[in-house]
Amino acid sequence: MPEKFIARQPILDTKLCVFAYELLFRGGPKNVFHPYANASSSVIADSITLFDLQMLTGAARAFVNVDEVALRLGAARLLPADRIVVEILETVQPTEEIVNICRKLRSDGYELALDDFTDEPALAPLVDMAQYLKVDFQLLDSESRERVARKYRGRNLALLAEKVETRREMEEARNLGFRYFQGYFFCKPSMMKTRNISGNKFVQMQLISAVAKPELDYQSIEELLKQDPSLLYRLLRYLNSPVLGLCSEVRSIRHAITLLGDEEFRRWASIFAIVSMQNGNSPELIRTALTRAYFCEEFSTEAGLGEKSYTLFLMGLLSISDALLDRPLHQVLDSLSVSQELKTALCGGSNRLNDVFQILLAMERAEWPKLTEYAARLGCREESIPDSYQQAIQKAATLGA
Repeated sequence: MPEKFIARQPILDTKLCVFAYELLFRGGPKNVFHPYANASSSVIADSITLFDLQMLTGAARAFVNVDEVALRLGAARLLPADRIVVEILETVQPTEEIVNICRKLRSDGYELALDDFTDEPALAPLVDMAQYLKVDFQLLDSESRERVARKYRGRNLALLAEKVETRREMEEARNLGFRYFQGYFFCKPSMMKTRNISGNKFVQMQLISAVAKPELDYQSIEELLKQDPSLLYRLLRYLNSPVLGLCSEVRSIRHAITLLGDEEFRRWASIFAIVSMQNGNSPELIRTALTRAYFCEEFSTEAGLGEKSYTLFLMGLLSISDALLDRPLHQVLDSLSVSQELKTALCGGSNRLNDVFQILLAMERAEWPKLTEYAARLGCREESIPDSYQQAIQKAATLGA
């Protein structure tokens, strides 16, 4: 069976809440869309069957890329019109046949988006049917972006800024009237100056530091939790929930550690500390943190790093702490009692933990050649990666992130 890979990239609204996910597929060794011999086993059908559209996007819509071949085959029709946006790639030529296919999609309730839109006159027939224009902020300069926005923002369609990688670009897009945003900016701090951390967040980071130490100091952990009653309540409430199926009610943190064991307690204390930092941030940050943590943990055995599963879990969890705290990542890590190996991996150094992190980033960004490269470096099976990623998404969803 050919390899099946899928990446999902969030599309955010002006409040930085998830509006949709763009789904990016690879059905074989080449980083392109290739339908199989017949439409019933096309890459879209296979990927949705294997990965479950509901699990991937929840209540949000999915932007699904289609090229000319996929349009002619009617691949988009394998998915319900109320769940997807048909994203027409920039390589599609608006021939009479393609325009008629798109017109029929629209009449059947499908919404259309034009990818990498540069306002080519030939695209006018497709613009008239589209609901979304996706403008690549790395492809067009500031003047061109403004020209496109000025021309189309008053029409009955939505402007979507993609490849937005800095807070400055995000604010520019907002000021130009863009309604949706896609890019890596939300996982980076908006300011690089050192700032004081608020009281609760400081306690939460200290808790992460405490549970990362080789030996747990029960008393200091309890004292930290007492300084953040909401975190203590949430943690005890979770530990007492039917989900864990513990045989007796959890009465104290020390009792919880005894029942769960050190490693399991480390994981859950870290998760609840990160989740508690969400205040004022996009929920997508927390979803990203949890998905990354679970992926790194799940993939640890395949990567030959099973003995470092918690370290890998913590690496994924902390990978967005710069955005949560609005501080450079190296400064956040320097304040924590985490291993030098973990710090090296997250700060761009070369080691096996970083190889796992690079595989994770390649999955998120659909950088398939990079994924192949790092899988080879680790000596792991490339086909195992999407399974680990799918399980990570499912686990993160169970926490309501």
